[in-house]
Amino acid sequence: MTENLVRLQRHFPHPAERVWAALTTPELLARWWAPGDIAAVVGHRFTLDMPGWGEQHCEILAVEPGTSLTFLFAEGVLDTPITWRLEGVPDGTVLHLEHSGFRLDTPAGRQALEGMGKGWPAVIARIDRVLDGEH
Repeated sequence: MTENLVRLQRHFPHPAERVWAALTTPELLARWWAPGDIAAVVGHRFTLDMPGWGEQHCEILAVEPGTSLTFLFAEGVLDTPITWRLEGVPDGTVLHLEHSGFRLDTPAGRQALEGMGKGWPAVIARIDRVLDGEH
């Protein structure tokens, strides 16, 4: 990999409001990714309790309500921004994910990029269960 980012998109046959809720509501986020006290408010600091990785400290960097959210992930460890952007389409919503800022000059940065590049598609796919009302 020459880029220091992971970029994905996924279509959901649901309105943007439902996808936004899955991304920004603590109870829903915990069902598809990790427990955490996320809030779509710039400057809000929160933690994600990542199984196998422990608590990851995060901070909301930018918000366009219902449209996009950027937060710093693993503050003090990876310090990588994650941006979720929603695009309304006639048959639902396209979620664009960009996880960037991996430091390729360090073994930990290279390992994190490789691991998250492989892991994000499966994590994002779990949003379907939340949107479809499964537990």
